[in-house]
Amino acid sequence: MGKYLVVSDTHGRDDNFYDVLDIEEPLDGIIHCGDFEGSEDKFALAANCPVYFVAGNNDFFSGLQREIEFELEGHTFFVTHGHNYLVSMDLENIKAEAIARGADIVLFGHTHKPVAKNSDGIYLFNPGSLSYPRQEGRRPSYLVISIENQGEIKYEIKYL
Repeated sequence: MGKYLVVSDTHGRDDNFYDVLDIEEPLDGIIHCGDFEGSEDKFALAANCPVYFVAGNNDFFSGLQREIEFELEGHTFFVTHGHNYLVSMDLENIKAEAIARGADIVLFGHTHKPVAKNSDGIYLFNPGSLSYPRQEGRRPSYLVISIENQGEIKYEIKYL
């Protein structure tokens, strides 16, 4: 069983990230969906677990990949910032890409609005933004994914 923290769009304003670490640790992994704007090394140092990062559209000087895939506890994750899949319009493009890649969990950011849903067996997750939320109420948000012993996915969007 594993517990994974998913964050996105921190844009160099890091205090909320450290607050979330204090709330959610211990963790089995941290996934950042991009637009950290230079904070990736600080985040990696603060984490007591593996970290997975992708570069977003505002991470101009980052050497990180724009998309990554990996397996955790029997699930295939596809992580991207989302802007190349027009996620501000709808989720069909990113869902089609996940299917093409054989991924059952897609993590993305970019819109600064949280999304957590299962669409035809594909989990589509956007943790929203910890720094500049755009959803109604504008509360900083993040996502916690738990993978149970039988591989069952449990998830919750949380707010600061």
